[in-house]
Amino acid sequence: MTLDLIVRGATLTDGRTGMDIAVRDGKIVEVAPSIDGAATREIDAAGCLVSPPFVESHFHLDSTLSLGQPRMNRSGTLLEGIQLWSELKPHLTVDSVKERARRLCTWAIARGTLAIRSHVDVCDQRLIAVEALLELREEMAPWIDVQLVAFPQDGYFRFAGAPDLVARALDKGVDVVGGIPHFERTMEEGARSVRALCALAAERGLRVDMHCDETDDPLSRHVETLAFETVRLGMEGRVAGSHLTSMHSMDNYYVSKLVPLMAEAELSAVPNPLINIVLQGRHDTYPKRRGLTRVPELLAAGVNVSFGHDCVMDPWYSLGTHDMLEVAAMALHVAQMTGQDEMPRMFDAVTVNGARTLGLDGYGLEPGCNADLVILQAANKIEALRLRPARLFVIRRGEVIAETAASRSRVQLGDRELTVDFKL
Repeated sequence: MTLDLIVRGATLTDGRTGMDIAVRDGKIVEVAPSIDGAATREIDAAGCLVSPPFVESHFHLDSTLSLGQPRMNRSGTLLEGIQLWSELKPHLTVDSVKERARRLCTWAIARGTLAIRSHVDVCDQRLIAVEALLELREEMAPWIDVQLVAFPQDGYFRFAGAPDLVARALDKGVDVVGGIPHFERTMEEGARSVRALCALAAERGLRVDMHCDETDDPLSRHVETLAFETVRLGMEGRVAGSHLTSMHSMDNYYVSKLVPLMAEAELSAVPNPLINIVLQGRHDTYPKRRGLTRVPELLAAGVNVSFGHDCVMDPWYSLGTHDMLEVAAMALHVAQMTGQDEMPRMFDAVTVNGARTLGLDGYGLEPGCNADLVILQAANKIEALRLRPARLFVIRRGEVIAETAASRSRVQLGDRELTVDFKL
């Protein structure tokens, strides 16, 4: 059989070793040991881990790489970040947003991330960011999937005209309905926004992804309303609650009721480990809460948990290179999921679980799936989390779109030269 690409000698994410992956016309056509056939290109994985691409489940492309505009967030707090964004927003242009977002997409591709769900602020009568990211989505489609969420960042009811702006954004082609119920003026208005936005999504046949309960207040319980509306409207499996940091502070009895409701609704939970632990708990002295939601309990209940980076070098977070393995590694530390069976689940939270959150078609390493692959300089999922290694090859629809040289250090000890790759 004539093929476009064969990756030989791969270790797969399910633990199989010595596997070949055959690609034709942008699809995986066979996965087996020692595939017999010639290909236009062959890549020797040499036992390295081959994974489907990383998935970014929660990001803000409209604000990314805007660090220092118009000034720095000196306190590093959520509220100062919100104020900075409100100062920058009137000065946005389509070209400036696209340029920053395009650059971030190239960073993502280099790190092996080929799908991004980005919330886009619609609380701007010009809808500048919406226009920019819709254009970027089409421009970057050959190389990376960009899914956009209509996000009324200043509140669906709190910001005058937000319902119309959300509808306009969706009419223009934005993919997902977003919300921020905990930012409304009252708990009642927050719950009302959840009901209204879920009804809007159901009417249009769209998915929902809400910033939900991004607070240390244990009485912020909008995810309960989100789960109820999901079931009431028959939207199971199509709704995500992002952040969910208030769950970190809720009493265990209430959570014992809430988590099964989330599982019944087939909600996806999208924590943002890097951002949650630096923005939450700011009012605490000691003990100091860290804000990350209850990842182990959610996973144990069968809730789909996928992670987001949320921010890179913007008003809220001045660090980052858009490495989803950094996100997963932070999560396993903060959630104390360092068991041998737990750590691989953190890798899944930035790959297969993210694909489920976004509803990606053709994702995976089975015949018939899109030939989107990442070859990592690591032997398995745990080693990938430990090393955050080079992405030796990033492949999109069977074409190599990014390469990184293997990382090795030379150490000179007198007349002895050693090679160090940080592996046992």
